Parts: sequence; C-alpha cells; structure tokens
Amino acid sequence: MIINNIVFSPTGGTGKIAGVLCESLSDGGEIRTIDLSDPFVNESDLVLDPVGLSVISMPCFGGRVPALALERLQKIDPQGSKSIVVIAYGNRAYDDALLELKDSAEKMGFDVIAAISAITEHSIMHQYATGMPDLPEVDALKKFAEEIKEKMQAGANEPFEVPGNTPYKKAGSVPLVPKVTGNCVSCGECARACPAAAINSEDYAANKALCISCMRCIQVCPKNARSINKMMVSVAAKAIKKACMEKKDPELFL
Repeated sequence: MIINNIVFSPTGGTGKIAGVLCESLSDGGEIRTIDLSDPFVNESDLVLDPVGLSVISMPCFGGRVPALALERLQKIDPQGSKSIVVIAYGNRAYDDALLELKDSAEKMGFDVIAAISAITEHSIMHQYATGMPDLPEVDALKKFAEEIKEKMQAGANEPFEVPGNTPYKKAGSVPLVPKVTGNCVSCGECARACPAAAINSEDYAANKALCISCMRCIQVCPKNARSINKMMVSVAAKAIKKACMEKKDPELFL
C-alpha cells in the first residue's frame, strides 16, 4: 500500500509518531512524504497518490491545529483519498485539535476512516513528556495500524466521533518568540528552516506577527544562538504543570 505521509512537524515530535504509523501501515511499501512544515513547499510538492492512504499528522498548539498547517493542507487535492488524522500533543491536552483536523480534512474531501491522538515531548517545556513517544507508545501505535488495516480490509466505513467542542476553543496564544543572542554567526540556518518564514536574513530577528512559536529555529541553530525569555518560560511552565495530565495512553477512534 502506498502511504501519503502528510505531516507538519517543526521540531520532529509529530514526525516520529507519523513515521511509526506510516511504516506500520505500508507493510514495506512506498511512503511519499509531504512536509507541510517546509517553508519552501510549493504546489508541485502537494500531490497525492490517488490510490494511496493518507496519514495527516499535526501538532496541537494551545488546543488547536496550527493555522499555518491547515492553510497548507488546504492546498492539497485529496482526490477522495482515504485518510487517518493524527494529533500529537505535549502531555497537557489536545482539546479541540483532533476534531478540528478531522472536520477540516472531511470538508476538503478526504474520506477520514480513523483518528489518533498521541503524546510527544513538549516542544517548549522539554520536562513534559520527555522522550516520548516511548516504546510502549510506539507499540500502541503499531497496534492501531493493524486495527486500521483490518477495518479497511473489511470495507467498514461507519461514521465515528472524536472528542472536542464546536465552536472550537479560542486558539491559545503563546507569546514566546525566540530572540538572537551574541553567539549568532549569521549562518542563516534559522531563516531557511523557519516554517512561517518569520526570520529575516539581515539581523535574524523574528517577526512577532508571523512567528508561530514552534521552536524550530532554536532546534536547528548550530551555535545555540537563539533563546526565549526565561521569565515567560517559567510562567508558561507553571501553567502547563497545573494542567498537565499524567502520561496518557494514545487513543484511536474508528
């Protein structure tokens, strides 16, 4: 089976979850990746295999799907492709994100046959869900893939519901915009990698209006020359700790 791996994963956590699912679903077949976090993605990259199964994986930002990710997803012609929607979250909650992604994919014309939520290491507060997905979670995702294949082989296509509310909760705002430090050597890696093209190539400052606080620029910088305000991080960490759940098993909705 050809798998269309449609993924938005600025710091790689969502990509790990998508990778496990796609490998398990493909049975060694071809996997075609469409990286929606690539700032240079263009129309020619957004082409599906019409007979393939699409796995659409995105992170949860403040309880919602990143608007930029949905904007790029909507440039894809689904061609009636069967699809699985996946939300990765940093151990707080995924709120309305899974429902929003399922609704968005269906409105586009994808035939959504399953939905999955899974935990990955928090992209800002790495003390939450550190090292996730771990081996038990990977095993659970592989089991989900088998259940989905069984559903497809049986030809079952009953409607199903996922948790969430409509109208969706207001998108959470995380005013954590990475700044340049004195370690910067002007290599430009951050500007090239930024999914939102929010970093200019002159002083490498981030445009606050464009930055989505995904933290990719911090991750890719070879000189550790980008940082976020420690006081604001502390405040955000306390809020997340208050709301953070203990490790929760991934969920499958069929």
